[in-house]
Amino acid sequence: MKIKWFLLTGFYSGLLPKAPGTFGSIVGVIIAFFIIKYFPNPNLTIMLLAIFFSILGIRLVNEYEKNGGIHDDKRIVIDEIAGVLITIGLLGHLKENTLIKLFLAFISFRLFDIWKPSVIGKIDKNAKGGLGVMGDDILAGIFGGIFAGILYIGYLKLKQLGI
Repeated sequence: MKIKWFLLTGFYSGLLPKAPGTFGSIVGVIIAFFIIKYFPNPNLTIMLLAIFFSILGIRLVNEYEKNGGIHDDKRIVIDEIAGVLITIGLLGHLKENTLIKLFLAFISFRLFDIWKPSVIGKIDKNAKGGLGVMGDDILAGIFGGIFAGILYIGYLKLKQLGI
């Protein structure tokens, strides 16, 4: 169970006493940074890793809850890792303006993960088990990716204007 807890808690980042979801998201950003730096096709690699973490997260959370664990335990941040990786993976050409894109992705994902508008909030409140824990973050990742892309276009426009 130690390796499962290690993965569920985002390499133990979820055990930090304050803002575990934020720290779990930061772990995802750090993973993405190294993938962008060292892999030839970072978008594909990041999206495949997001899918892997999503499927793994659903399975591990189901097992954790079946064994008496708390539903949506705040220490479990594998969902934040999957979600922020989705947001990052949806941005194109990650080897260009990498740090700006990672920053915009992090902020955008956290916005949707905390705010939980529309269907994201419905999944968070109504879905049970691993799908409930992971589903809202997967959707927050998709919404966050779209929003981060819009912010990045705005950044490029401002840069073009010299602002």
